[in-house]
Order: sequence, then structure tokens, then C-alpha cells
Amino acid sequence: MTSIDREFIDSLPKAELHLHIEGTLEPELKLELARRNGVEIGQSTVEEVRATYAFTDLTSFLSVYYPAMEVLVTEQDFHDLAIAYLRRAAADGVVRAEIFFDPQAHTSRGVPFSTVIDGLWSAVQEAPALGVDAALIMCFLRDHSADSARETLEASLPYRDRIVGVGLDSDERGNPPEKFADVFAAAKEAGYRLTMHCDIDQEQSIANIATVLHSIGVERIDHGTNILEDPALVAEAKQHGIGFTCCPLSNSFVTEEMKGREIATLLRDGLKVSIASDDPAYFGGYVGDNIAALAEAQQLSRDEVVQLARNSLEISWADDARIQEWLRRLEDAASAR
Repeated sequence: MTSIDREFIDSLPKAELHLHIEGTLEPELKLELARRNGVEIGQSTVEEVRATYAFTDLTSFLSVYYPAMEVLVTEQDFHDLAIAYLRRAAADGVVRAEIFFDPQAHTSRGVPFSTVIDGLWSAVQEAPALGVDAALIMCFLRDHSADSARETLEASLPYRDRIVGVGLDSDERGNPPEKFADVFAAAKEAGYRLTMHCDIDQEQSIANIATVLHSIGVERIDHGTNILEDPALVAEAKQHGIGFTCCPLSNSFVTEEMKGREIATLLRDGLKVSIASDDPAYFGGYVGDNIAALAEAQQLSRDEVVQLARNSLEISWADDARIQEWLRRLEDAASAR
């Protein structure tokens, strides 16, 4: 694509598989919720709130990200957060949204697990009216203890029918995947699907990717482009159909470049690469914006953009019948233009 056709990108049915719902807290909604709940945030205008969304790397991003969640208090707050995202995703052609949420970020400040899950679930139930099939993925915070993750897993079990899988996010430094191996084994035993963040350019990146593939047994890796440093791991991931959920715009905030070359290389090598928006309220773009930015930077062809959408649907955790329906719709949309 030498000239980005955004209408074409948005017309393609796609899945978004790497989206932190807390990272969709736009400044307007943050201010509204602060006023609704009487939470003092130190800003009184949208512009002032937006100015606080500033950071230079992953660590400084997290220091902004978690305090912003203080405005999320009630079930209605979590519903409003999720439904606002789902409306935006629908406009980008998202037909399947698998939404990360971080219960420990809320239970640790006194918000009950039930409040979080009930609020998000009410939005999930409304999603089909927007043309989106939504699901929830519960993430453990890797900079908390394994015991805390285990407690969170146990708290989730009464809501097992509302949660499709588990993931691992937050600061990777000093928190390797093996710290949570037992918790993920228990989650798999409970019937959850497995994914894990392998953030870009971290300490022990390749060792961590090897661990999630060999010891944890994930089906998808979130980020993970450092795998290119080990051709044997690339071949293994390709052989086993491991999905990669890559987020170009967020990459460009926490590193010097969006890792576009690496993402394009994985795509062109036939790996199951998909594109997502990560924390779009902070990184300046939703899924369509991410695909457009990557397509422009790497001169992706029309067929490559279609392949990104196809990959996203194929590696989603929806049932096979729905995936096949979406794939048919994708082929129709791709051939119509």
C-alpha cells in the first residue's frame, strides 16, 4: 500500500486480540468518572487530563497508567469504559474483541472482583448489538506475587463462563514467565486459554519467549517480535501456529521505532501476526490506526493487510463456526474493492 486506503482497512472484518480495557480510558471519560465518583485527580479540564498522559518508556507509562484507574469504582464505570471501547472498535471493523482486564489493579484498591467482572460483562452482553462478538481475558500483574495471581485465579472461578483465557502483563523486568508457571498450569487445568506478554527489547527477551513456548505452553504471544533473534524459535512458532498480537503505535512510544520491520518480516515469513491497539487512549490510535501506520511505514500490499485481518480471526478464541463466517465475510470485503 503506497497510498493508505483507510476505508479499505476499516471494511475488513478483523479481531482485536491485544487490548487492555483500562488503557481505553480516554481523558474525557476519566474526567467524567472522577466527577461522578468524587475522586480528586488534580485536573479540572480534558486538556489538563490529556497532558498527564505522558511517558518515555514502559516503566514511566505504567506509573501514569495505574493511578488513572482510581476513577474506576462502580460496576457502571466498568460498563461505560468497555462499551465506549466497543463502539470505537466496531467503527474500525472489529467483529471479535478479546479484551484484557487487570483485576488486581482494582481489588488491590478495594474494588471487589465482582464489581469489575459484572460491569465488563454487561458491556460484553451488549456488544452483539454493535456487531461485535466480545470476550474477556483476565491478566495477572507480573510485578505482583505469584500468590496474588493464584488468589486472583481462584476468585475468577465462579465466573469461569465469562472469561475465555488468562494473560500476563505489567513490568517484565525481574518478573520472568516461570514465576507464574504453576498459576498458568492451574488456569489451563480450569479450562482457560493461555497467552502471555513478551514485551519488546526486555532483559532476557529470548529466554522468556522460549519459556512461554516450551514450559508455559501458550497459544499466543503478546508483542514478541524479539523472537526474530532466534531463527529456531521462529521456525517452531510457525510450525505450531503460534499467534502474535503486535501493537505498532505503542511500540513507537516505548522504543525508538514501531518495530514495523520486525512485524512485517514475521508476517512475510508466514507467522500468524495480528495487529492491535494495546492501550489506545495513551498511544494515540485504535486498531485501524495501527494497521494504517504499519501499512504506510512498511509499504504493505493490499494482500498483506488482508492477511493481517485473516490471521487475527484465525488465532482468535472464538468458536470455529463464527471464525469461518468471518473469514467468508473477509474474502467478500477484500474482493469487493
